[in-house]
Order: sequence, then C-alpha cells, then structure tokens
Amino acid sequence: MASLGQRLDRYFRIAENQSDVATEIRAGLVTFLTASYIIFVQPAVMAQAGMDFGAVMTATCLSAALGCLIMGLWANYPIALAPGMGINFYFTFTVVLGQGIPWRVALGAVFISGILLVLLTVFKFREVIINSIPGHLKNGIAVGIGLFITFIGFVQGGIVTDNPGTLVQLGNLLSLPALFTLSGV
Repeated sequence: MASLGQRLDRYFRIAENQSDVATEIRAGLVTFLTASYIIFVQPAVMAQAGMDFGAVMTATCLSAALGCLIMGLWANYPIALAPGMGINFYFTFTVVLGQGIPWRVALGAVFISGILLVLLTVFKFREVIINSIPGHLKNGIAVGIGLFITFIGFVQGGIVTDNPGTLVQLGNLLSLPALFTLSGV
C-alpha cells in the first residue's frame, strides 16, 4: 500500500515538478498566511457599503476555499484564489458610496457581469479582448487600482482629509490613526 506522501506525489506530480511534499506544505502555509488578510479586510470594506460583516467574512472564506480547492484538486494548479481587493474597493467607494447605488443592486450587477465573463471565456472572446489591450495600458490600469487603494488607505488612516478647495489636504500626522498607518500596523 502506498504511503500518503506517495499518493500525494502521484496525484499532484510533485517530484515531476522538482518539489517534495514538505516543500508544498510549507508553500501552502506561506500562501495562506500571505493571503489571510482578505479574511478581515474584505468584510471591513464591504461593511462600509452596508453589508453584514459576518456574512461577508463567511462568503469570503467559503469562496476562497472553493476557488483554491478547484484550482488545486481539479486543475492541479497550485494558486490561491480569493476576492480581488481592487474590485471591492471600487464596488464600495465608487459604485455604492460614490454613486449612491444600493449594495443589493450593485451586487446583482456583479453577478450578471460574472455570468457574462463566464460566457465570454467559454466562447474564447475574453482572450481576444485581453490580447487587444496594449501591455502598457494593462500596467497603467494595475497601477491606477493600486493608487486608488493606497489613497483610500490614506483617507481611512487620517493621513489625508477632505478639503473643499483642493479636494484633499494633509491630515494630522500626529493623530493615533495616522501614526498607526504610518507605522504599518
């Protein structure tokens, strides 16, 4: 009878990929620890849109677990999947709070767009769209999303505040929230 390690190696082709079970377990643990912030940040962001913190936390954990299991067990591709932080910030601060769209309506639009993306993927049209976007524009979009998230973090941390004349101004950097933010906590 084959040991557990041998069965895992055979199913996941671990040795074939120049690895071993212990390395894969460590890699999985590091990946989990790296991505575990999503368990708390996602619900905190979505709660600002009016959603229940506990329900969002549960949905986040279940969807991330399901996505990771599908990628690992079915696709045999060791990559973690979880809700994207750029999209949830856009959903909360631009769509719901910025445009005043109720979160239930906005979530319905997210669901419909998910169905459309699945259809675009099945019919190979998604790849055509992605390949038609120049690389520098893809990089610019990623940088823009990162700056948007950073700006929201600065506002939430008190580093910048609103100003009617200039839209934003430097906040009180000696306040407790700003000190925590600046220290990286």
